[in-house]
Amino acid sequence: MPKDPRSDNTNMELNLSGNGRTVSDKAAPTPPLNASLNYLDDYYSKWFLEYASYVILERAVPHALDGLKPVQRRILHSLKELDDGRYNKVANVIGNTMKYHPHGDASIGDALVQIGQKDVLLDMQGNWGNTSTGDSAAAPRYIEVRLSKFALNVAFNPKTTEWLSSYDGRNKEPETLPIKFPLLLAQGAEGIAVGLSCKILPHNFNELIDASIAELKKEPFELFPDFLTGGSADVSEYNDGKRGGRVKVRAKIELRKKNLLAITELPFGKTTSSLIDSILSANDKGKIKISRIEDNTSDKVEILVYLVSGSDSEKITQALYAFTDCELSISTNICVIEDEKPKFLTASELLKISAKRTKRLLKSEFEIELLELEEKWHLSSLEKIFIEKKIYHKIETVETWEGVLKTLDKNLKPFEKQLNRTITEEDLLKLLEIKIKRISKYDTLKADEYLKDLEKKIAKTKRNLKQLTQCTIKWYEGLKEKYGPEYPRKTHLETFDKVVAQEVVISNETLFVDRAEGFAGYSMKKDETVGKCSKLSDVISINEAGVLMVRKISEKAFFGKKILHIDIFNRSKPNEKAYCMIYRDGKNGPTLAKHFTVSGVTRDKEYPLTKAKPGSKVFFIAEYLVEGGAAPSVKVNLRPAPRLRKLEEIVHFSELSIRGRSSGGNIITKNSIRNVVRNPKN
Repeated sequence: MPKDPRSDNTNMELNLSGNGRTVSDKAAPTPPLNASLNYLDDYYSKWFLEYASYVILERAVPHALDGLKPVQRRILHSLKELDDGRYNKVANVIGNTMKYHPHGDASIGDALVQIGQKDVLLDMQGNWGNTSTGDSAAAPRYIEVRLSKFALNVAFNPKTTEWLSSYDGRNKEPETLPIKFPLLLAQGAEGIAVGLSCKILPHNFNELIDASIAELKKEPFELFPDFLTGGSADVSEYNDGKRGGRVKVRAKIELRKKNLLAITELPFGKTTSSLIDSILSANDKGKIKISRIEDNTSDKVEILVYLVSGSDSEKITQALYAFTDCELSISTNICVIEDEKPKFLTASELLKISAKRTKRLLKSEFEIELLELEEKWHLSSLEKIFIEKKIYHKIETVETWEGVLKTLDKNLKPFEKQLNRTITEEDLLKLLEIKIKRISKYDTLKADEYLKDLEKKIAKTKRNLKQLTQCTIKWYEGLKEKYGPEYPRKTHLETFDKVVAQEVVISNETLFVDRAEGFAGYSMKKDETVGKCSKLSDVISINEAGVLMVRKISEKAFFGKKILHIDIFNRSKPNEKAYCMIYRDGKNGPTLAKHFTVSGVTRDKEYPLTKAKPGSKVFFIAEYLVEGGAAPSVKVNLRPAPRLRKLEEIVHFSELSIRGRSSGGNIITKNSIRNVVRNPKN
């Protein structure tokens, strides 16, 4: 824990300007004000860094090895300490954990409930809340908990645990738990520290085991999130959980009847209450149109969305994804503590760390087991020699303790070659503790069978150490066989089609225009009607001067005087329409025909469709659908002039190539024109 800055005995003083007083912990000359401020600035920098380091290392970010934050590790250690096979009151667990955790009972209780709701490490009894509805757990005095069989199997082994002193020095707590499973990827984690954050998504139990086995076999593998809330996920941009990756998640929406939709699975991170609030908000803003909504959630999620009569259920479903929390994008950021500092990793790298550590822990367990078996064999063999060779008779006449030890050591020395190590004084003391009753009833056959059994176990343990990778694979396979059926994949993986908001929003507004003055919007009800629109629509306009502008619709906005063309603009499909235009280049310039599409435009920016010469004028503008539509043809009527025999020009736009909006167009005539009309023969 960082040192409390207030305990630093360094002399600090600050001259308070204005009244000449000096605050000081001892008499000292008053330094200049700038020196005092710099001195204080240095202290604040030091304190901030200490605080930031403490929050990152000791509170917010999980450890790479066991996947736990300190409070979680202390809770699990406390549960193991209390474990007697029965349930413990959560209040008692919190109280016992406070021996190790210096931040009060509230943080312990919250962390304990969060661990329990992830349904991996704890066996719970009582009301532990509901992650689907957001209901909180009952008070700690009413609910009970114990470690799950899985946790007891994979998370604890005092012989392979490294211990450190608790914050007050009265107890020992684990530095990290010896967890032989990628727990962090199974549970996920989230935390906010000083200057960084952590967001690790949960993954499927069985898929993590399969990936661990693949890593041990040096085979490729992929990992994708799996959420307890179900739903569906698009992991095309997951990027192995790397910082900057993201996952799109969706609720599961079913069509029950013609005008009834049912939400039966939630997107990750949402509750039924928050999801319903987002749907009602979208309805109030006019983005979707529903009749009413019901929450029938109990043990399973069921939100019923009633549609208004005549609604398109498919369009409303897409609108729910576009405008509500039925679809969310979740950013990933795997930040963990490794080597006493935060590191950013991928999901694959985190799993490799776990698989490597599991193999190392199993090796340590086998080595400890081998030492214990060999020690048992040594002591049993020594006991057999002591009794069968009746060496205990040699010490009957010895009067001193030192003499007893020397006599015993001298008589056992000839048999030392039959043992696996030298005889120590501790061995002699254990022999002297054997009672006469046990010596008199000693069974040589049973002793030989026991030694043979130990020798078999020793041989098996040595084989395990030689075949450590295979043993680790068998360990994982055993976990999957025993616990895997409890954890089927709940989130369906698929690729989402992009939902364009403008295409699914309800068109419940009308666009009006005042062409002469250049205003347009949905509140100008006395002016010319353009068509139906929504409050998300974009409006495209082209005026007589040949200026194009795209603006988001509003109650009333200025687009430029003398509007010739105005319509709703589909930004997602800008090239679905083509435009046909006849314009004069400058005041006395030639007349040109322009066939073009509009794309790559920025809102509220003016784009000249002519060559931007003063006096340029648009005579004709029309649009049509590129697919399925037909380009118009027009008749350009010329003004009579001497020697001018032909007074009209026919322009077929279908004969002109479609170009970009910045193209100049094709010259039709250099003579003065009277007007442009659609060709009646077209």
